[in-house]
Amino acid sequence: MKTLYLVGGPMGVGKTAVCQRLKRELPNSVFLDGDWCWDADPFQVTAETRAMALDNIRHLLGNFLRCTAYENVIFCWVMDRQDILDSVLAGLDTSGCRVVPVSLTASKEALTARIRADAAAGRRGPDAAERSLARLPLYLDLNTVKIDTTSKSIPEICREIAAL
Repeated sequence: MKTLYLVGGPMGVGKTAVCQRLKRELPNSVFLDGDWCWDADPFQVTAETRAMALDNIRHLLGNFLRCTAYENVIFCWVMDRQDILDSVLAGLDTSGCRVVPVSLTASKEALTARIRADAAAGRRGPDAAERSLARLPLYLDLNTVKIDTTSKSIPEICREIAAL
């Protein structure tokens, strides 16, 4: 049986790093970062671009789920509302597939420090911490397994996700 891991969390919490590591640790795995399906300059959030991103995500995830080479399909994206998770799943055939929804969280202090480090390295804009912190409480209301990453290493987080 395949497993589809849906890993959400605010910007800067470590989704991509965790999922890249998880891809290497789980057998026969493939990883899709939702940001890759909507990487534009300038980045524009409209009804049309949202629909396009979801269509791109569903298309790729659907192909991964149908491909017999993969046992584990790992997807990460911000997914700060239940309707986003539901929209991703609504377009997929998950019969015969175990779906594991996870939200990565962190303390405000840890998240701020991580984002500031990213901003100093030129990977994030100056307003990233404020935007990420505003979304942090939204994850508490989702139908997901919550994993607090505050004082955990990437391997520890991966072990927790793999054990679900």
